[in-house]
Amino acid sequence: MSAEEKGAAARKATGAKSASAYFRDPARRPAAAFAAGLACLLLAFHHAGLHRLAPSYLAAWTCLLALPAGALPVVIMIERADAWRPQPETALLETLRGLLVLMPVAAILALPIPVAAFLLYPAPESAGPDGPLALFGAAPPLLAARLALYFALWTGLALLFARRGGEPWAKAGRIDDGRAVLGLGLHTVVGTLAADDLVMSVGTDPGLRFHASAFGLLVLAAWSSLALAAAILVAPPDAGPARRRHDRLTPLAVLLLVWAGLHVVQFLMLGAAADPGAAAWYRLRAGFSGRALALSAAVVVGLAAILTLRPGENRTRLVAALAVAIHLAELFWFVTPAFRGHFRVGFTDLLALAGMIGLALGLAPAVRRLIPGLAVTPVWPGRERARGRPGAAAGDMHRKSVVPPPEAS
Repeated sequence: MSAEEKGAAARKATGAKSASAYFRDPARRPAAAFAAGLACLLLAFHHAGLHRLAPSYLAAWTCLLALPAGALPVVIMIERADAWRPQPETALLETLRGLLVLMPVAAILALPIPVAAFLLYPAPESAGPDGPLALFGAAPPLLAARLALYFALWTGLALLFARRGGEPWAKAGRIDDGRAVLGLGLHTVVGTLAADDLVMSVGTDPGLRFHASAFGLLVLAAWSSLALAAAILVAPPDAGPARRRHDRLTPLAVLLLVWAGLHVVQFLMLGAAADPGAAAWYRLRAGFSGRALALSAAVVVGLAAILTLRPGENRTRLVAALAVAIHLAELFWFVTPAFRGHFRVGFTDLLALAGMIGLALGLAPAVRRLIPGLAVTPVWPGRERARGRPGAAAGDMHRKSVVPPPEAS
């Protein structure tokens, strides 16, 4: 009997005696996570009601969507860079590919949004600035059709680029360049429309809404920065030939600087134009909590830029953890003040976020089985030997590892 079979038998024997052992069983973790997430959402509904839960759910859903939608352009750029000089797989790239499985999960969890559209979006006859697709209205069938279009295109891109082992980037050429440009261009268009249509158009008061063409790019930059920071926290350090590419802080600092620059440019442009709608939009988010969030974001961006002079694993993980916290708060800052008149992360928001995490963890394994093209479980190169042979000698880790071909993984 192998070590894994012995461990499974021991967990099965212990599970009958202990409830904690029952939920520690890897085979039961998705169901337990799904049940815990559903319980959090039901508790939030009981605590705050549907009117207060709907904005929190939408904001928490955008946090989930940010992981696959933000990982997609980062994966494309890394693959495009590696096409010209073949490089070993890295744990960070494998983790980013693994995040793409959350795209269909986000599509499934978006189903309640059209149902609650009357609580989140203005009526079709309301006056005021609207997003680029507002002429179609916020009726649930039309909103569901737009969501289906967005996720059909996003899922297709995820299936195209969630491939391991250099495919389709094994050889540099004009076709690969065209695929990369097409992928980035299509993602930028879809992401911009989705951000304007689903995030910037929230709020039932037309006097508190405005439309800015740069808002979509700002949201895309925030999503990519959040996805990269989350991948840095999850991925272990590289081992073997990939270790020479250990600097993960520089790309994160670049994304943070781009994101902060877009925030500053949009604020200055809107302030110079003296747009009343923009002034009201920022006034809702400029309270004590909003100013504290802006100051904290500036500190994190400055810290990331300074630490690039002396990058290290612990420093990188610290910056990544701070960036994840800032971006999660920012995504709530985009949505919830339109319904509350101020920005504050409350108990309902935390419950909605916890519920979204639990539901996503519960649905992800089922999505991997239903869509094999997205079944990219991170291999984390350099650790296959250690995982397959627990008793292997330490010297084996320094030997040349054999990475299976893409079709075998």
